[in-house]
Amino acid sequence: MMGKMYPFHSLWREMEKRRAELETMYQQASEGGKRLLLPGGITDQLLPAIRGDVRVDGRDLGENVTVAADMPGFQKENITIHLLNPQTLELSGKRSEEKEAKTEDYFVRERISGQMRRLVPLPTYVSEDNSQAMFKDGVLTVTLKKTALPERPRIEIQ
Repeated sequence: MMGKMYPFHSLWREMEKRRAELETMYQQASEGGKRLLLPGGITDQLLPAIRGDVRVDGRDLGENVTVAADMPGFQKENITIHLLNPQTLELSGKRSEEKEAKTEDYFVRERISGQMRRLVPLPTYVSEDNSQAMFKDGVLTVTLKKTALPERPRIEIQ
């Protein structure tokens, strides 16, 4: 049934797995740990939703940017939020698998356990100052204050 409804589901998973492997190799090889693909591309926007990873909604609310992420089954203590740069938010967490259930008892098993990481490209520069995060009913809401574009230092010509 799953193959008929979503014929490319396994293909997308395989492509994402290979992309992640390439990015990991690149990060290990590079000095600064830079990403192979820039945030905001197809891998950050489309594939996480197809794979069933954490889905997010981002809103531009005047002075703030808000990101809401569906994270059912996660505990607040197992969620980490980082601002990687002024325009990229990283959400990561760990969801534990139910240990008492026997694997052979399942006829379908779609709930994902383990670690996850989601990068959210932001529409403008934001700051960690005065940021807020709330986790309620399986939804993480992060509010970040917009900030001005940082001035680049100018080198004087002698």
